[in-house]
Amino acid sequence: MRDLLYFVALPYASIALFFVVSILRYRNDPFSYSSLSSQFLETKQLFWGSVPFHIGILTVLTGHLIGLLIPRQVMLFNQVPARLFILEVTGMVAAFLCLVGLIGLVYRRAINSRLRANTSTADLVVYALLFFQIITGLWVAITLRWGSAWYVHTAVPYLWSIFTFDPQIEMVSELKLAAQLHIIGAWVLVGAFSFTRLVHVLVAPIPYLWRPFQQVIWYRERK
Repeated sequence: MRDLLYFVALPYASIALFFVVSILRYRNDPFSYSSLSSQFLETKQLFWGSVPFHIGILTVLTGHLIGLLIPRQVMLFNQVPARLFILEVTGMVAAFLCLVGLIGLVYRRAINSRLRANTSTADLVVYALLFFQIITGLWVAITLRWGSAWYVHTAVPYLWSIFTFDPQIEMVSELKLAAQLHIIGAWVLVGAFSFTRLVHVLVAPIPYLWRPFQQVIWYRERK
């Protein structure tokens, strides 16, 4: 029953929340689809937190996505030990980079009174969930080596079984605690996603590439 709760009920509840809340929020309050940037309050320390965090998390997510979409090609790629080692090192470096960036972002908010005043409960929840995911991810990477090899044989079939509404939890239920906590944390993050500033990921400003230049009209004499 515990495995069914964590690896079947939780995923479907999280996915339902993700889609329903995302759609309702966009329809009812589209201007809240933003990262709610605090750059105008403080800039210097933001760079040293935001840049490594985004580079690290995008690298990690890309690696997970590649394994999910083309598992067979990843298996073939990993048949050469040197390639597997490169993937392992790249993933760990990206995870540490993400952790350093997140610590920088939290530290920035902790030492700046203006930022603390503009920090919501949702922000704190996001930081906690991200910390949990990064720490458990590093725990997996350090204690369960060669993750890119076993990931495509265990987690990927499980994820596809969830998406095809035919849950197969046998493989993930046998994983070590670190991997199970990482999977559970991912589903919790998916469920909380649409309630937080993370929704800005869904509305990348691609239209700015072809949008005409903004025209500014001055109604008073400029000095």
